[in-house]
Amino acid sequence: MSHNQLDAKSQAWSALFTEPMSELVQRYTASVFFDRRLWKADIQGSLAHAEMLAAQGIISAQDWVDIQRGLQQIAQEIESGTFEWKLALEDVHLNIEARLTQLVGDAGKRLHTGRSRNDQVATDVRLWLRDEIDGLVALLRELQAALVRVADEHVETILPGFTHLQVAQPVSLAHHLLAYVEMLARDEERMLEVRRRVNRLPLGSAALAGTTYPLDRERVARTLGMVDERGEPQLCLNSLDAVSDRDFAIEFTAAAALIMVHISRLSEELIVWMSQNFGFIRIADRFTTGSSIMPQKKNPDVPELARGKTGRVVGHLMALLTLMKGQPLAYNKDNQEDKEPLFDTVDTLRDTLRIFVDMIGGERDPATGQRSGGLTVNRTAMEAAARKGFATATDLADYLVKKGVPFRDAHETVAAAVRVASERGVDLSELPLPELQRFHPAIEADVYDVLSLQGSLAARATVGGTAPVQVRAQLQRHRQRLAGLV
Repeated sequence: MSHNQLDAKSQAWSALFTEPMSELVQRYTASVFFDRRLWKADIQGSLAHAEMLAAQGIISAQDWVDIQRGLQQIAQEIESGTFEWKLALEDVHLNIEARLTQLVGDAGKRLHTGRSRNDQVATDVRLWLRDEIDGLVALLRELQAALVRVADEHVETILPGFTHLQVAQPVSLAHHLLAYVEMLARDEERMLEVRRRVNRLPLGSAALAGTTYPLDRERVARTLGMVDERGEPQLCLNSLDAVSDRDFAIEFTAAAALIMVHISRLSEELIVWMSQNFGFIRIADRFTTGSSIMPQKKNPDVPELARGKTGRVVGHLMALLTLMKGQPLAYNKDNQEDKEPLFDTVDTLRDTLRIFVDMIGGERDPATGQRSGGLTVNRTAMEAAARKGFATATDLADYLVKKGVPFRDAHETVAAAVRVASERGVDLSELPLPELQRFHPAIEADVYDVLSLQGSLAARATVGGTAPVQVRAQLQRHRQRLAGLV
């Protein structure tokens, strides 16, 4: 036999075939070198399946004991790095099954009773993704907590709020940071909702039509923790759908892409704020790099890369949507292509969240639990920027409205005042009272309270506003929600 060919008898499905698979096709169709990360889920699912087969009398009690022993040894071999992954065995499932049969003989061959690789892989991916979601939710909460800690120190730090990247109105820096906490809180909610739909059992659907064996699918679901909040087993209830759809992976990737979009928006602001033209913040050196030619440079590489990696995750979402769009029922080999985009999405999102937790909140000392580093805020530069661009112009218009002036008239009056102040190169608050009164006689000496940055903040005290009293209320709400982390 040619070295470029496989022994056809090495394949689990090979008895029908008269010639072996070529080495090129073998490499093209195999998935073992990326799907082997599913090994824990594969063993977990196999143990639950075998336990149920024994309980149903489909395999013997001794088979169940042998299968447990064999899978335990395989887990030890994989963890120690001594397990031999074979390309000829295509994927994680056949590699583990072949080794199990080597170890325990016929009991290993009986493990696959009542299941197919189609429902097996759908179960493995769900089990693996469920655990990854739990880790990602924890990181989302840590990042929210890091932002809350920084915000807590800057309730009264004034920052220019922008629309169209033009100075609009002064806001509290804490208020600005808490906007991202709100986004990430919704991301956390979405992930938990996705987890609920991921946590449903396909196993027992077999190849596509179910099986003739008297399986207890509910038992397997309970064993694997695929239950709702009441402890009721959650099953995929149509065998065709169970083995063929990957909407749970698409939905996860959509939620992940949205998280990355939120991270990218924050990254863009950190990049701008760190630039010399703004100088609002400093990012700790361990998250930046220098230039190979310009010694004065300190580049915000981490936020820039996060911004770039967002496109990568969005691309994975498009790949998965495209993968599914033309597939007829039931399982098709196309679905092997779901794993690499899904795996990379998880890896990218996990790494991004981990590094942002440290970059925003500082590095945690494992001995003391205290954090050092993180963002350094230049309060002076922020407030100076807020004094540019007539950030309190809207406050002057509101002042006139409260004096009985129709809003549109007030708007026009203030626009005229801004034009004059701009021509003179001064802020509205620097115009003398007689000058302001030329624009409208309703203006009195108390106008300067309104035109101050602090007065502007304090005046916006509606629920969700930037007034310090409201920001502190927001902080308290997040502290309660993130108890133990803040």
